[in-house]
Amino acid sequence: MPFGEYPYTIDDKGRVVMPPAFRDFVEDGMILTRGMEGCLYVFPLSSWKRVEEQLEGLPLTDAESRAFVRFFYSGANKARLDNQSRVSVPQTLRAFAGLDNEVIVAGAPGRLELWNPARWEAAITAVQDNPPKPDLLTNFVA
Repeated sequence: MPFGEYPYTIDDKGRVVMPPAFRDFVEDGMILTRGMEGCLYVFPLSSWKRVEEQLEGLPLTDAESRAFVRFFYSGANKARLDNQSRVSVPQTLRAFAGLDNEVIVAGAPGRLELWNPARWEAAITAVQDNPPKPDLLTNFVA
């Protein structure tokens, strides 16, 4: 699983260098899409199939499910690393995540996340200021 956080820049063509620690994770290709809290999710192609299956399993008759699928799936873009280990982030996704010149590339279970640095700092501070309820962490530490 990918872990860690790395500050990088976005070039004028919307490309981000993938940190060396994450290159193997996405070397066969990736899907970039809208994520929660205003970040972007990056799934390796190998796990995107499971994500699609979960989305397909949501009830078509439920308005909230349809809205979430629309939000998540319509923003999805297939990408590959170029010869210089960069990934091109489409303008629509950069606008959604507020990515201009700087980006935080962060690892998460089964995915990577691309964050605007100010949003990243706010998200981390929010968890520090209001940690998860103890029952959520019952089995966190063995």
